[in-house]
Amino acid sequence: MPQRHSKNNNDLAFFTYDEKRKLGYGTQKERLGKDSIKPFDACCLCLKPFIDPMSCQKGHVFCKECILECLLAQKKDIQRKLAAHAAQQKQEKEEEEERLILEKARELDAFDQQNHGALPQYNDKSHSRDKNGFHGANSVKVTSFEEEALRTMKAFWLPSATPEAPVKVDTPSSSTVCPEGKEKLKLKTLFPIYFTEDESEQKKSNLDKTYICPSCKVTLTNTLSLVAVSSCGHVFCKKCADRFMAVDKVCLVCDKPCRERNLVTLEKGGTGFAGHGDHLEATDFKHLGSGSGLGLVRPAAKT
Repeated sequence: MPQRHSKNNNDLAFFTYDEKRKLGYGTQKERLGKDSIKPFDACCLCLKPFIDPMSCQKGHVFCKECILECLLAQKKDIQRKLAAHAAQQKQEKEEEEERLILEKARELDAFDQQNHGALPQYNDKSHSRDKNGFHGANSVKVTSFEEEALRTMKAFWLPSATPEAPVKVDTPSSSTVCPEGKEKLKLKTLFPIYFTEDESEQKKSNLDKTYICPSCKVTLTNTLSLVAVSSCGHVFCKKCADRFMAVDKVCLVCDKPCRERNLVTLEKGGTGFAGHGDHLEATDFKHLGSGSGLGLVRPAAKT
């Protein structure tokens, strides 16, 4: 049976939809696998198994060293921006003072020329006069003003006289932000968290640690929602936190009093299952044209 004509017709002056799909043109979509998802016991900055984990009030987990370096770098950047903003304000103030001085000198010069010049300056607007307000014997002054205008001329067609747009530095924010959630973050709002290791299994290295819930002894994975107590730092599964701690108002490990506001839900990367509710699809737009290299690439047929 012959193929469809639209699939076999390749003498057109443009690409058909089927040809574009085979060449990889347009938006390509691919579902993320397990290797592309951050595990719950990984730092949000270095993406490695955390060391001395600390959490913010939104549940983002970081290594202690990573988050301290990040906040310190943000403070240095804020200081640099504040210094640049202060220098800009000082320069603008100096330019404004210089402009006022020149304007006052120009007014005094005009007043002197009006009272001591060869001809008085008329107030009649219909009277013809040059752009500097002088005429008659004072018209010789025009040449010096023209030379000054030519010297300071802003000509976009001349490289040496191209005007430069001033770069304005806005007032920077003086508060540090969370690198993951982009909300305001201070060092005193961070609290350390403590996971309960599974001592029943012997692991070959420290990277293969397994954590369990200290209440129900369930192995913690990305499929479970985790809750940390900000007052003491112990981590539980959400079922135990809602069933016991939200009612008893006390930590199940250290018996330290806690309130409902102390229960912080930890953020995790998600799972590879569609029912988890996370957006696990990556998209990438590819152009088809000269220099893209896609015209010679033909992906393998899907089976």
